[in-house]
Amino acid sequence: MNAHWDDTPFIAIIDDDEHSAHLLTRTLLAQGAPAVRHLGDGEAGWPALLAILGDVNRIWPDLLVVDLKAHSAANLDFVARGQSTLRQKGVPLVVMTQPLDRNGRQALYDAGASAVFFRQAEHDAYWHEVAGLIDFQARIERLDAVGM
Repeated sequence: MNAHWDDTPFIAIIDDDEHSAHLLTRTLLAQGAPAVRHLGDGEAGWPALLAILGDVNRIWPDLLVVDLKAHSAANLDFVARGQSTLRQKGVPLVVMTQPLDRNGRQALYDAGASAVFFRQAEHDAYWHEVAGLIDFQARIERLDAVGM
């Protein structure tokens, strides 16, 4: 995990599985993410994120990745709860989830997710999926972050 809480650009993660969050953090950093901060699970992560977004003098996350497994609709519930605040602040929300059918993905998009990526059990498939996440983050990067 990246323990630096300074004002450098970062990707925030809200994940209720420490091992999963650690693996995603290591993989994101290995693929060129500027910094990664695990904010905790859905209960602790939301207030931590609100504290960051509530301070106009802090750098906000370039991207929020949510990967909640507490129950089958945990990601959808989180997206529905947080999307208006995140949209207002200009922070895209990405969901990491088990593979879903078209209707499952569409429900996440309809709730406000900017993108949906799938958890992969096989190493190369996981690496490829996280590479796609990094590519997505690069394509939506805020213009004010250029040159930092």
